[in-house]
Amino acid sequence: MSRVASGLIVAAACFNLAFAIFHLFFWRLFRWQQELSRLNMANRGIMQVLNLCLIYVFASTAALLFLFPIEVAGTELGRFLLAAMTGFWLLRAILQPMFFRLQHPFSKTLFGLFILGTTIHGLAWWVVDDL
Repeated sequence: MSRVASGLIVAAACFNLAFAIFHLFFWRLFRWQQELSRLNMANRGIMQVLNLCLIYVFASTAALLFLFPIEVAGTELGRFLLAAMTGFWLLRAILQPMFFRLQHPFSKTLFGLFILGTTIHGLAWWVVDDL
């Protein structure tokens, strides 16, 4: 595996791990104790369950990329994982202005990060696909 491919896979792993950690702080960052209490029980539960599931997906993806970089780079399954995560981050970037507008600096920053995630995963897919 080339240094570029290895570096991009590690960067993708770090990116997903960072978002897993970021999502752990949603309760405090968005004051969910107070804010979610305004929702009915089902919607309050859905928000928290979806967030916990995203944490799991991001952490699992990061673990796969950290622990099995050779398999990621050298198998169709690994390349599919990179392509799927490219699609995930691209979809997340597309949805950002649709649901959160790009007026607040935090929203703009997140949009940029989602584009970065798309780029990292896409480049990793591209580079390992050429091996």
